[in-house]
Amino acid sequence: MREVGPQLGIVPTCAALGVSPASYYRRLKPPPRLAARPRPPRSLVACERDAVLEVLHAPRFVDLAPAQVYAQLLDEGRYLCSARTMYRVLDARQEVRERRDQLRHPRYAAPELLATAPNQLWSWDITKLLGPAKWTYFHLYVILDVFSRYVVGWMVADRESAPLAHKLIEETCVRQGITPGALTLHADRGSSMRSKPVALLLADLGVTKTHSRPHVSNDNPFSEAQFKTLKYRPDFPERFGSLVDARGHCQGFFPWYNTAHRHSGIGLLTPHDVHYGLADRRVAARAAVLAAAHAIHPERFVAGLPRPPARPTAVWINKPQQALTAANVPSGPDPGKHFARIAPQSDAAEAVGPDLRTEHSPSRLAGDPVHASGHHSDPIISSADLH
Repeated sequence: MREVGPQLGIVPTCAALGVSPASYYRRLKPPPRLAARPRPPRSLVACERDAVLEVLHAPRFVDLAPAQVYAQLLDEGRYLCSARTMYRVLDARQEVRERRDQLRHPRYAAPELLATAPNQLWSWDITKLLGPAKWTYFHLYVILDVFSRYVVGWMVADRESAPLAHKLIEETCVRQGITPGALTLHADRGSSMRSKPVALLLADLGVTKTHSRPHVSNDNPFSEAQFKTLKYRPDFPERFGSLVDARGHCQGFFPWYNTAHRHSGIGLLTPHDVHYGLADRRVAARAAVLAAAHAIHPERFVAGLPRPPARPTAVWINKPQQALTAANVPSGPDPGKHFARIAPQSDAAEAVGPDLRTEHSPSRLAGDPVHASGHHSDPIISSADLH
């Protein structure tokens, strides 16, 4: 620490060595040792403490609390010390503890998941949609690609069950062409997420499954953020009149979310552009527009040539602390004095075609709903009730 700390910085060096900065500074100037506390004149002497322990260890008192022993001794005409002093004597011998074995919950490690391309890390969850009457709900299942924020599969059902989740995950993996060992599926610890049918399906498909820590609300942030986008839309109703009504609303929302919604977490690009490799061309087109505007009125851009937000290069769930520290250590000159400093710059393509929608676009939207029949839906579908 003394050798490299002044050059690299105390905080990054402490993080690299696994040492708390507070501990390092305390070692530089240790606190003075306190003088031993004098023995109070009213305290029991050694022979008196031994007598108290002998009474407390007696067979008739060994299973009683000090208050009970104190009261029985008074009834017998004896006084050794107060009940509080009995506790002090026992505590000095490490004999004060909970009599019953206490349940110790295991420490769950935070899931640290990284995605650098689409179809590497998915997140899925189930949310409730209010039904026509009180205490009635419909259940919306959503599978989200963490890297692109693309909804790869969704389903509305009248209940939450493992067989329905099994069907949705299986058909979504087939539609996206998931190969064994390429995908990690993250979820919270709901009953459907931890069910045996889903676990066996993921094992058969070669998909790695991870779960959030118990009672931790931020281990599955991407699914929760997507649900907020759904429920904070102006056209989201207070209640749905029927299962068909809920499905009809989602049939309009998810195509908008995938193809029209500019997502702030992926450089204001649409999930469709990022998921299907159109992000670099879109960023290049935006950069050309900004460059043309800068050429016409350079005086309006006081920070120099503006750049659009770049596409994502890596997305974490619970980024490790070492990576956070390394990202905060400057490795050269200031990366930018413009808007693009919020996100890393991307190597965009040189030119942009006249129509981005015609290239690399799937013939059918990959986020089409999956219903009980197991068929992929067209833009207009008629959905039967789930039984």
